[in-house]
Amino acid sequence: MFDLFKTKGLWLNWVGVETDLIFNKGVDLPNFASFPLLETEDGRGLLRAYYADLCEIGRSHGCGVVLESCTWMASRERGGPLGYDADALERVNLSAIQLMEPFRAEGVLVSGNIGPCGDGYVAGSATQAQYAAYHGPQIASFAQTSADLITGMTIPTVAEAAGLIEAAQAFAKPIAISFVVETDGCLPDGTPLMEAIASCDEQTEGQAVFFMVNCAHPDHMAPAFAVKVSPRLQGAIANASRCTHAELDEAEVLDDGDPHELGGQMAALRRTYPQLAVLGGCCGTDLRHISEIVAAA
Repeated sequence: MFDLFKTKGLWLNWVGVETDLIFNKGVDLPNFASFPLLETEDGRGLLRAYYADLCEIGRSHGCGVVLESCTWMASRERGGPLGYDADALERVNLSAIQLMEPFRAEGVLVSGNIGPCGDGYVAGSATQAQYAAYHGPQIASFAQTSADLITGMTIPTVAEAAGLIEAAQAFAKPIAISFVVETDGCLPDGTPLMEAIASCDEQTEGQAVFFMVNCAHPDHMAPAFAVKVSPRLQGAIANASRCTHAELDEAEVLDDGDPHELGGQMAALRRTYPQLAVLGGCCGTDLRHISEIVAAA
């Protein structure tokens, strides 16, 4: 287990900022990217408020907090269409970590967040080496900062996960990998979650500090837990909605599910699998869901 997790029994993680901003706060996020908020004081204020609130939830419940940078889209293929070239992307990746640094304290980790090269719900066809080259510049930016770790979030294939790990190794930065699963508990290419974790470890000599699963409702994670669960799986970050990824992509109204029910389901998952050190919320969740998760867990 990631050594820093030994200081706290439960760590909170939240990557539902974008859906909360778009649907609940009416903030325009072109291409679903939140990193342009770093360009204005109002935008930075919104992000600081989220970080402050999440840290307060952690403090009030005696839990750790993993703060994720707003950089899930801050890479070439995803940030480029928004007018960000390589220099601009490096600038925002550095700025994102700097924004979180004042919140670092005992029990608060700062993570440089990296999203998939393409659509996280679609399995890409690149090789491990190609993914390593693609993600290298963003990881190089984080390597210049005080980030405690890097997290590859919503990763749809083993090849991309292994590429991320390979790129992180070049800079000696600890990296966690969070795979995305469909309603059957498998990655978008059909690989069962536990098989993906084992394969990724085999290809990278176990260099990821831990693995997680995200962007799926607990009901959709359940099939992945129906087989022997890898001890390397140490986090679950859930969607609020039971909708499929295709349905979520087409949704014009936010489905925020039932925060209390979600909290109970996540707590039950951790009771069954106490190795899950990190629990949190993804699409459709807000701080109500995070509060319910920690209160139940």
